Amino acid sequence: MTSTAFRNHLSHGPDDTAKLARAMAEVLRPGDVVLLDGPIGAGKTHFARCLIRALQGPEPDDDIPSPTFTLIQTYDSPRGEIWHADLYRLTEVGEVFELGLADAFDTAICLVEWPDRLGRTRPPGALTLRFDPLENDARHIAFLGNADWSARLSLDHLR
Repeated sequence: MTSTAFRNHLSHGPDDTAKLARAMAEVLRPGDVVLLDGPIGAGKTHFARCLIRALQGPEPDDDIPSPTFTLIQTYDSPRGEIWHADLYRLTEVGEVFELGLADAFDTAICLVEWPDRLGRTRPPGALTLRFDPLENDARHIAFLGNADWSARLSLDHLR
């Protein structure tokens, strides 16, 4: 499946990014992979935390640590398991298999920071969110995905 850019979002700060994450949580389901791409400090982890809390419902985990050192953090939600991965420290694609992440792509909602480390294990139907920081805590977020993602994340849904 070919990925194309289908939406651009200008986040005016952390609260706006959290609002976008809550809106996206409404359409995610097991087997969805969201790749969070962008430089350090662009807002990827903040977005992931907000998305995880939204998926968990009215009683989310208070502590949602960055998986920078653990590589993977898993969470339960009413829709199933959530895997949050930070692949920054990976050095070989084979480590993705050792972590079990490639298997989780089929069964869990997966949020993956530093998706360039996935190499050949990058799921062809994944949604990529490209975070680019701007001035004053603003960020540009580009959505790249296939036609299915474009339909599921319609402009009306993400307002």
